[in-house]
Amino acid sequence: MENHAIPEKAAVCGLYCGACGIFLATQSNDTEKLAQYAVRLNQPVEETRCLGCRSNTKTAWCRACKMVSCAAGKGVDFCGSCNEYPCKALKDFQAMMPHRAGLWESQARIAEAGPEVWMREMEIHFACPACGKANTSYDIKCPSCGNIPGNHFAGKHSAMIKEYLSKLSKS
Repeated sequence: MENHAIPEKAAVCGLYCGACGIFLATQSNDTEKLAQYAVRLNQPVEETRCLGCRSNTKTAWCRACKMVSCAAGKGVDFCGSCNEYPCKALKDFQAMMPHRAGLWESQARIAEAGPEVWMREMEIHFACPACGKANTSYDIKCPSCGNIPGNHFAGKHSAMIKEYLSKLSKS
């Protein structure tokens, strides 16, 4: 890998793990939320805890991530540094869920400013503009103070997030 000082919550695909509900529930040891995610993912709670893409504590889903093993095999820290970027696997991954909408922008920003600057920007991007609390990509409304949007990402992608959550609730 290029740089071993990359924060654990900077995923190789360009996701910011700090906006993941599982990551936030693990950080706050919210066992109720972790249990809900475990049920949704059909896995034990012990396998649901996650401290980020580059940590040793990852959900079963993150441990099986193709992008992590691919990047490691190619000796790159982020998919955007790969000669094959954006590959079909990453395009398919990006198209699956709303929280992945910003991958291309993230990869470009990481290449331009570096992962440390990008991480600081993501901390602000996913924080509630009113109370500063870290929120998930799906928090249209801040769970702490009720501000709408719960963060800049949710404000920008609210229509896509609402449509996705509506489909999820019907299934």
